[in-house]
Amino acid sequence: MDFSEMNVTIFRMINDLGKQFTSLSPVMTFIAEYMVFFLALGVILYWFNRTRQNRMMVISAVVAFVIAELLAEIAAMLHSNNQPFAELSNVNQLIKHAVDNSFPSDHTILFFSFCMTFLLFKKRLRYFWIGLAICVGLSRIWVGVHYPGDVVAGAILGIFASSVACRFVPKLILVKKLLGIYEKGEQFILPSKKKSRGA
Repeated sequence: MDFSEMNVTIFRMINDLGKQFTSLSPVMTFIAEYMVFFLALGVILYWFNRTRQNRMMVISAVVAFVIAELLAEIAAMLHSNNQPFAELSNVNQLIKHAVDNSFPSDHTILFFSFCMTFLLFKKRLRYFWIGLAICVGLSRIWVGVHYPGDVVAGAILGIFASSVACRFVPKLILVKKLLGIYEKGEQFILPSKKKSRGA
């Protein structure tokens, strides 16, 4: 069995689960389409927690995503395939999606870039973050818009990019200086409330 056949076989196995376990399909559809908004909310909460570590983590995650997307552009030049629902028959397609090159999965890149960065910064929540990224990748296959190969490629790019970003971004003097300038401006506009010792 070559890669193409294996890719389709595994896709069928996962996508057909939506036909067998219809009660789970709304959950997987929600994860596939709307979990990105919860990720955005998490990023905002981390940022406005106003701790240096959380902000460096968010910056590293953004850099990781940018790196991963640039690598994805190169990967897309080397290989391309349309969404499964556009290439195969009897696909259990649960969400609408434009037909284009689905390799690699942008959703998976986004979640693995951010979630792996959060994992590397906050190891106590590692099971939550890696579980979330895996669930999103799996959901994209479940709803019929990505092959397993698209998701695996996206995960690899996200993991690689986050590893690079977490290693180098926090050490960059320019990043530290820019963050310091931002925090001074923020403190001027939105001063943080600190309790006095006599309070």
